[in-house]
Amino acid sequence: MSAPHLPVLIDEVIDALEPAPGKTVVDGTFGAGGYTRALLGAGATVIAFDRDPSAARYADGLPADRFRLVESRFSGLDDVTGPGAVDGVVFDIGVSSMQLDEAERGFSFMRDGPLDMRMAADGQTAADLVNGAEPAELARILFVYGEERESRRIARAIARRREEAPFTRTLELAEFIEKTLGGRRGAKVHPATRSFQAIRIAVNEELAELEAGLVAAERALKSGGRLCVVTFHSLEDRIVKSFLTVRAGRTPAGSRHAPPVEAAGAPSFQLLFKGARTASAAELAANPRARSAKLRAAVRTDAAVWREAA
Repeated sequence: MSAPHLPVLIDEVIDALEPAPGKTVVDGTFGAGGYTRALLGAGATVIAFDRDPSAARYADGLPADRFRLVESRFSGLDDVTGPGAVDGVVFDIGVSSMQLDEAERGFSFMRDGPLDMRMAADGQTAADLVNGAEPAELARILFVYGEERESRRIARAIARRREEAPFTRTLELAEFIEKTLGGRRGAKVHPATRSFQAIRIAVNEELAELEAGLVAAERALKSGGRLCVVTFHSLEDRIVKSFLTVRAGRTPAGSRHAPPVEAAGAPSFQLLFKGARTASAAELAANPRARSAKLRAAVRTDAAVWREAA
């Protein structure tokens, strides 16, 4: 096994969560176990979740009396913990470094592997989506989840190409997208970056999972419990920011594009700090992956869990 990857914003996360002996914290995205090890090191008990069955290998040696790994989506974490039972919840949203580094998982456009991208061991693969989705739906996915401005162009080209032969490999798709967009022309970001992000998010239903996970955390946290969420893309950060803003009673006023959000209860969270925290210069020098990371955090109040719209 390779050395554990550096957990992003670990000092800021631990400072916000305040783990200690006698406290129980949920690590909703176990991954390689970076956050969990820090939480255990502070004396807390940890219930970790990961839908990726390969994550279990990183649990070797962790104290059985204070650690439990659940192979499941974090959206159902409160079903495991019970309501109002935990002192903290932390999410590190997105694909993990270990998944990107393993070519056979099919997440990376820099390493050749099967076009898979599944975080779990079941469900549709990226190949299923790329080869089977209608061009209009594929374009929508690329635009909404990848913020890809050339989504229609890419989707049409993929649809034409797959009639000849299905896409099966990551580099095959990445190189095809690069060619479709006319090459890199000195661009710092690979032309397939946004498309791969979009396909991965769609395959794993990541945005819906995040929304459900935030609500599950609201149910699982006791009064005074703390929620920390680390994101790496604007899509996820907007969801977290909106959730915490509304739950903290700072209801957006609305606009001509979106109606005001009606409060569905008393504030169930209080923001720990204004805005989002980002990595320090020292962390950026040691871990470039942290450059786009944002941490938002809040404290659970004693208000009831909000009712969800039907």
